Amino acid sequence: MWFKREQNKNRRLHRHNVLDVKLRSDQVRANRARLGLFLFLVTAGPFFGLYLLWRVGEVALNAFVYENNDFAIQQVDIKTDGVIAPEQLRRWTGVKPGANLIALDLAAVKRNLELVSVIDSVSVERVLPRTLKIRVTERDPIAQVNVPRADGANGIAVSVFQLDADGVVMQPLDPRLCIVPLAQMKAELPVITGMNAFQLQPGRRIELPAVQSALKLIAAFASSPMAGLVDLRRVDVSAPGVLVAMTGQGSQITFAPDNVEQQLRRWRQIYDFGKQANKGDIAALDLAVGNNVPVRWMLASAAPMGVTPKAVKPPKNRRNNV
Repeated sequence: MWFKREQNKNRRLHRHNVLDVKLRSDQVRANRARLGLFLFLVTAGPFFGLYLLWRVGEVALNAFVYENNDFAIQQVDIKTDGVIAPEQLRRWTGVKPGANLIALDLAAVKRNLELVSVIDSVSVERVLPRTLKIRVTERDPIAQVNVPRADGANGIAVSVFQLDADGVVMQPLDPRLCIVPLAQMKAELPVITGMNAFQLQPGRRIELPAVQSALKLIAAFASSPMAGLVDLRRVDVSAPGVLVAMTGQGSQITFAPDNVEQQLRRWRQIYDFGKQANKGDIAALDLAVGNNVPVRWMLASAAPMGVTPKAVKPPKNRRNNV
């Protein structure tokens, strides 16, 4: 009997210890859960607060700025230093009427215009509350390249590309897109021949030294002593080391690629000498030779009749937009 009482007592004590251990384990787990929740709130709370603040700010910006009719574009102020019609420039911008001025991507507007090969640079500015200000600098063509191509009627057509003083290739403007008379748009430019047509990519600069030298010659001719006396019609760059120019009066003038200003002055001296000595017009002149310049005079019967030199317009000076 004594043994049974001891056994029962031990069982009661054992059950009490088991309950006590279970109680402590539940408390530890509860404490750990509270600690984990606290750490989560401490860690994630700031991020959640920032996200909430960002969302509230975004909604506020949309309501008060990006979707606010007070900033709807009512005027697009476009000016150019060239000949492109402002309405055409406005279409090229891609700006929709009533677009929000603040939300407008100015870089995209600038890029849309500068993708046009005849445009050199663009500045775009917001003028709050409702005006978009655009200033355009156009490229000024000084020469052209004629590229023969097959047309649909099994014939030969000519594609014309223009070059500015830096050698950037342009596609000629449609006269209907310009604000100048059609007759002025059809003015002929000196033609550069002897170059590879595959290098003509609108918007790209031609780096060939011979072409760059030809452009320097054409630009220098416009302000040289020979301007207004003869027409510079063509410059051939196919011969190595020289430039061969042809005039509207039938003269063939050979230039060295360097010091074209000095060679143009020598041309004028020889031209004046021929007039004073009644030798007539120059048929061929090699200015690439340093001394004893070879010159051949044109017979009076061989001179073109009725060819009047046209006025040469010098390239306009580049100016920065403000």
